[in-house]
Amino acid sequence: MYKFISEHSIYQYFGDDDPEMIREMIQIILETNVKDLQELDDFFDKADFPTIKKRCHKAKPSMSYIGALKTRKVLEDIEADLEHSQEKNSELKEHLGEIEKELNQFLKALP
Repeated sequence: MYKFISEHSIYQYFGDDDPEMIREMIQIILETNVKDLQELDDFFDKADFPTIKKRCHKAKPSMSYIGALKTRKVLEDIEADLEHSQEKNSELKEHLGEIEKELNQFLKALP
């Protein structure tokens, strides 16, 4: 059903007995991790590699929680070669757009 996220992973990490808690956790991921990663272009423009590394590193667990393992791999690739990862950042932005849509779709389907 989803291309990037996994319902199974979300329920595995957050449990399936508290939809309100799942909703809160997804909102936090959207408002912090996804938003932080969508701003990476500014840091690439400034060659602020420590901030890029920090934001990528911080977001990796969240990508696992929502089952976005392909996106987690892109984050790892960026971290591994910060100065040459502009192309990977473009791929990341595509992932993030879809992840945002999928998470919002998932939230609407929650009871």
